[in-house]
Amino acid sequence: MLHTIQEAATNFCTHQIGTSCEIGTPNTPKKALIAYIDIFAHDKNTYRVYVIPDNNFIQRVSKIFLEEDESDEDTLKEMTLETANLIVGSAKVIAEKSGITYTIGTPHFEKIGTFDFDYDELRVVHIDNDKLTIASKELNA
Repeated sequence: MLHTIQEAATNFCTHQIGTSCEIGTPNTPKKALIAYIDIFAHDKNTYRVYVIPDNNFIQRVSKIFLEEDESDEDTLKEMTLETANLIVGSAKVIAEKSGITYTIGTPHFEKIGTFDFDYDELRVVHIDNDKLTIASKELNA
């Protein structure tokens, strides 16, 4: 599951942000914006995908999409939701190419703070010192 989301996040960095990224050490920032989208697989399993950008990463996205050098908190929350939607939506298309189908829910903003939720898998995407953490959790395991 997380493999296609990681691929979609890498594509997001390349095609939307316009830069390369690296998959780094699995750690989460102390303070980050936390959003999630639920995925409903056709095998009846449900997964929660967390998209957790640090402030610098999401400000970088806001600069590209909105041309804002210093976005306010509400704008950064909205950009986090939009980033989650773009990445998980792209992962859905990637998964379909290999015969895996699922539907995705609406993105939800959880909080600004420490990522302290249970998860099964976690990856960190780095652009320089900016981090985007993605994690997944099977909800009906």
